[in-house]
Amino acid sequence: MGDNNRRKEIFYKMGGNPVFKLAELGQCVWLDTLSRKLINSGELLQLAEVDGVSGVTTNPSIFQKAISGSADYDASLKALIANNVMDPKELFFQLAFEDVGAAADTLRPIYEKSKGKYGFVSIEVAPDLAYDTEATITEARWIFSTLGRKNIMVKVPATKEGLPAIEQLTADGVNVNVTLLFSVKRYEEVAEAYMRGLEKRLSQNHAIDDIASVASFFVSRVDTLIDDILEEKIKSASGGEKSKLQGLVGKAAVANAKLAFKRGEAIMAGERFKGLAEKGANFQRLLWGSTSTKNPAYSDIKYVQELIGPETINTIPTDTIKAFIDHGEPKVTIRDDADSVEPLFEELKSVGIDIEDVASKLEKQGVKSFADAYFELLDEIARKRDKFKL
Repeated sequence: MGDNNRRKEIFYKMGGNPVFKLAELGQCVWLDTLSRKLINSGELLQLAEVDGVSGVTTNPSIFQKAISGSADYDASLKALIANNVMDPKELFFQLAFEDVGAAADTLRPIYEKSKGKYGFVSIEVAPDLAYDTEATITEARWIFSTLGRKNIMVKVPATKEGLPAIEQLTADGVNVNVTLLFSVKRYEEVAEAYMRGLEKRLSQNHAIDDIASVASFFVSRVDTLIDDILEEKIKSASGGEKSKLQGLVGKAAVANAKLAFKRGEAIMAGERFKGLAEKGANFQRLLWGSTSTKNPAYSDIKYVQELIGPETINTIPTDTIKAFIDHGEPKVTIRDDADSVEPLFEELKSVGIDIEDVASKLEKQGVKSFADAYFELLDEIARKRDKFKL
């Protein structure tokens, strides 16, 4: 608590916590991690009260690190095994539900105070269902109903097979966090699926004012892949071509996100969504995912500082939150250099890099990465189960 009090004092001297100031600009901050220790230690509550965190998102990789990397879940595992719960997937979801439910309860006051705009916790369907529409719908319904809290979002990958699932789940009244978005074109399809779901729900005479959804648009991974391609091209280039390639390094990810934001504003201003808004619809906000800086040559707050905008969310790891508090500047930046965004992708295409091809590759890599972490976690849970059965 002493450390928190010291930080509060620093914030007051600075004229306020920069993260809270992001909220004043229309952007809320979600934490990109979750663990039992984070909840039980009171750190999550402190992050909400002191640092302005107003949501939490999880994924299989996060749970894999939390559960495999500590003994914090052993007591719960033993209790479940004693009750004859033996299937690794069932054990995983029981453990995850405990954490996600507790986190949602911690953030419930934020949800209520904001009238359902903030205070959400997201949990993902099993990643091996990413290409199975019906199985995704069934599991998402089960997750949402089992947790039984309105400030829960169920994460559904933005694969082609995920689009009809997003539509149906929205029509069912399930809050959906659409994840693994890399393509602006796919984002537009996701927004369409969300609006179709709302229209379907209205046609069934159900209210839509309590439905929330976000579109998680991944950022830093775009630079990681495109920069690698550019660096390879730079090795064999010379003169003006080399300078041109060097000038493109480190720009694609932010530009891609800014273009998505621009399209999102157009959707929100369109007659179709305006009609839904008149009936109580909430806009499907863009959420910036994968915002920790991977390249040490870039600012450690690059993907926060350059993507500040209204009606958006940034999911930020704790280290990046601390870095932004230390040297971030809370001001709207999402519209900066807006005219250069689309020409950048034309330049990239002129050197053989198509953003849609990059997005497709990253989507496949993302699904595989989450699936690998998920299956590693199930193996670890099975090993612990066998150990505790002895």
